[in-house]
Amino acid sequence: MPSSTARFDERVKRQEKQHLFRPLGHRLLHSAAMTALTLILCIACLITTSFGFLIPSQKPPCKRVSSIRLSMISLGANNKRQDEFPKDVKGAVSKCRAAVQEALGRRLSRMDIEFPVGAKFGVEKQANNKIKKQRTSRDEQGAPTRAMLDTSDRELARLFVEMFQPVGGEHIAVVFSDESLADEAKKAWKSDSTATCRILSTGRSKKKNVKKKKPQGFAAKMEAEVGNSASSGPFALPDGIEVALFVAPGPKELVQVEKTCKKVGMETLIVLLNARLSSIDNFGSDEAEKLFLQDFEPVFSLCAAPQEAAPACLLHRAFPNDWLVARKPKVGNPEVIATFSDRPTEEECREAYDSIEVGDLEKNVEGLLENVAGWFS
Repeated sequence: MPSSTARFDERVKRQEKQHLFRPLGHRLLHSAAMTALTLILCIACLITTSFGFLIPSQKPPCKRVSSIRLSMISLGANNKRQDEFPKDVKGAVSKCRAAVQEALGRRLSRMDIEFPVGAKFGVEKQANNKIKKQRTSRDEQGAPTRAMLDTSDRELARLFVEMFQPVGGEHIAVVFSDESLADEAKKAWKSDSTATCRILSTGRSKKKNVKKKKPQGFAAKMEAEVGNSASSGPFALPDGIEVALFVAPGPKELVQVEKTCKKVGMETLIVLLNARLSSIDNFGSDEAEKLFLQDFEPVFSLCAAPQEAAPACLLHRAFPNDWLVARKPKVGNPEVIATFSDRPTEEECREAYDSIEVGDLEKNVEGLLENVAGWFS
């Protein structure tokens, strides 16, 4: 029999072993838990900082308007279906108004609007029959004349000025490509209380005694021409402008638009009217190309599809819906034949056209629709 002292020593040893291993187990469990927690926190921080695009952000994207006032104005738009082709000018304008209203609600600050070439809106009253005839007659080939195109663009601008009257005329700027077009608008709108705005031009004028210059790159050439065209210094929007409408800007005017976008930031809504961006091959720089083809949202577009690829076909989009490709039969309204999430390419239009059956009689008249103005007038 072991002595009491031996039993006591044995009991002490067992207790020491228990106390030794219990804290070790606790320490191991605690260490594992802390390691797992630390790993989870590190992953969360990594996702938030480096992969923030995976988490929905409450901040608006770069092409959205910061001004809440613009997003809350009402343009009197209706709620008709936006996934159908408009039947006439009135229907197209109504759809455009609804699309712009939707874009404003989502606080978009860069909008691109395109209507058919030479579309007749009929918003300007012509007091002089001779002037009216000049502005509505076509050339010998049946194509719209320059006067018709200018009138169509000006009337579209007039419609947008009326849309944004709730902002206040002193906060709306309509920018034409030259002074003569601006003067025409001033004369046509001077007695119209619903067309209150500030009418401007980029100042392009005819140059005299131009000396031969050294060859330059596209961007440098555009910069030089824009700089020399202004009669009273570089173009700039006046202070206090909240809505800027650039009417039918060409490549030279787009240089000014790009500068304006950089200067005024997201607080100013900039709208391009009939800029025909898809027909421009060279924007001068990758930055400009991104601005006009990605940052500017095609809020409303109604135009002819590439006619060589898709004869008698039309393109249409009303924000925020998909792009529609439709075919205009000899009689009746356009019929949708395909839809796309982005503006369809020429090849996609060709594939859409090849997917339908066209009668021989209809094929004979397809070449007549080189633009949609004839149907849309």
